[in-house]
Amino acid sequence: MWTSLARRLGGLLVVLFLVATMVFFLTRLAPGDPAAIMLGDQASPEDVARLRATFGLDRPLLVQFALWLKEIATGNFGRSIFLQQPVTTVLWDRAEPTFFLALFSVAIAALVGVPAGIVSAVWRGRAVDQVVSGLALLAANVPSFWLGLILIQFFAVRLGWFPVAGYGAPGASLGERLEHLVLPSLVLGIVNSALITRFTRASMLDVLSNDYVRTARSKGLPESRVVLRHAFGTALVPIVTVLGLTVALLIGGAIVTETVFGLPGIGNLVVSAVLRRDYPVIQGALVMVAGLYVLINLAVDLIYRLVDPRVTA
Repeated sequence: MWTSLARRLGGLLVVLFLVATMVFFLTRLAPGDPAAIMLGDQASPEDVARLRATFGLDRPLLVQFALWLKEIATGNFGRSIFLQQPVTTVLWDRAEPTFFLALFSVAIAALVGVPAGIVSAVWRGRAVDQVVSGLALLAANVPSFWLGLILIQFFAVRLGWFPVAGYGAPGASLGERLEHLVLPSLVLGIVNSALITRFTRASMLDVLSNDYVRTARSKGLPESRVVLRHAFGTALVPIVTVLGLTVALLIGGAIVTETVFGLPGIGNLVVSAVLRRDYPVIQGALVMVAGLYVLINLAVDLIYRLVDPRVTA
């Protein structure tokens, strides 16, 4: 087990290096100069060149890349060009809204998707199955920004149950800040519950056709026990896979949702950094997201061993 874990960790480091390489050079290929953006259209070429030299942007790309990799190795992603703060500090300050948003969204997606998939599989071909499958198809194709605007208009503007946008005042309590996450969490949870519903349904249908399930039913066991204990336990491994995939998808979906709801999270930070060509922030945020993605995959692999001890690789 430890050998397999070490091998996977080594593979993760390789993936992170490749992601860091791609992120660095792709950001440099994008049009725009952060120095020119900071100084504005009225700046002279000499002023732009002077500011570029201050930030080290006049050095060869390979030199900049090597220096950045050295900073990453020491746990430092560099310094934001526009905010004039360490990137790690900037990311940490923006992490709370994104963390709670992802946590609540996954919980909503799982609480909606898993039971819906089970119900759809048990009543396969009936009206309930058709309704659940139709709703899942609709949720999968609804743009998150459109659903967010609809929820804002109805629950925030008309009913006044929740805040329209933002994350509360600087001195707001945790409960008040979390209140701002209800609507965006619903948006991401509903959209991503569709994938969980479809995977759960397919996995349950595959298990319910097995001989041991029919044997359990022939023994006179209650249907709820047959479904939840015998069938669902076996179908759990593919469901764990899709839950891990959902967490990864939420990281990307949070960018749009945070922008719609004005949340000061990492997604909103990335959008601002792209518009200002703040290279260190873009690079640091994307590498951090990639690191979370590969760690989620590793966690899913470890959970496999707990759910099904037969999984050895």
